Amino acid sequence: MSTHHNSELVRKIFEAYLENKSLRKTPERFAILEEIYSRDDHFDVETLYIHMKNQKYRVSRATVYNTLELLVSCDLVTKHQFGKNMAQFEKSYGYHQHDHIICIDCGKVVEFCDPRIHQIQTMVGDLLKFDIKHHSLNLYGTCFDCSAKATIKQKEEIKNAS
Repeated sequence: MSTHHNSELVRKIFEAYLENKSLRKTPERFAILEEIYSRDDHFDVETLYIHMKNQKYRVSRATVYNTLELLVSCDLVTKHQFGKNMAQFEKSYGYHQHDHIICIDCGKVVEFCDPRIHQIQTMVGDLLKFDIKHHSLNLYGTCFDCSAKATIKQKEEIKNAS
């Protein structure tokens, strides 16, 4: 599916959602939607807000927060809590199921997809008679960069202690 076609579809879904809820269809809401769907990463509210301000959009922090909540409600954006106090978001319409591995030191998030996870989901659903709609798998560890930094720091401490 082309990016342009995808963004038109997403816009129509959001328009219909706003109409259904009797909410205003403001240019700011659609600018936020467009900005999110032009990204390929996970982001927090503050990062999105600052990026939009730097792009000369006239949006308030409250508008960004409120619009993100609307987009989560209509399944166009997924909200994640990766073990920190700050929520992160990612676009979700038209994107394949994937899972995450998160560095507990620097917070780096890496997406991965393994078909065996889908097979396990299907098997467990069949076995326990559940119609599974979606899943969330987050793995936590230390990324290569943070491990390397820790090793260097450890060697320096040993060197300085002797």
